Amino acid sequence: MDPTGTPDGGSTSVLDRELEKLLSDEAVEPGDHERFSHYVRKEKILESALSGKPVRALCGKKWTPGRDPEKFPVCPACKEVYEKLKKD
Repeated sequence: MDPTGTPDGGSTSVLDRELEKLLSDEAVEPGDHERFSHYVRKEKILESALSGKPVRALCGKKWTPGRDPEKFPVCPACKEVYEKLKKD
């Protein structure tokens, strides 16, 4: 370990890049999706409530749930995917 406390004289740039990638992967997507309620598996909603991690809706929207879905219309793309799943 070198005097800076970094093993083998390495740098933190690798860790910084990995953290930046992790944060960007978890970014909340803006846009029209915000005007709708989305379909997500119930267990994923619970998991998100406990962990604070975002979920991914059937339409692909990624966000952290936190609002009352009853106040918004259902996302047309989610509804379309859901209907196709029900037929299978």
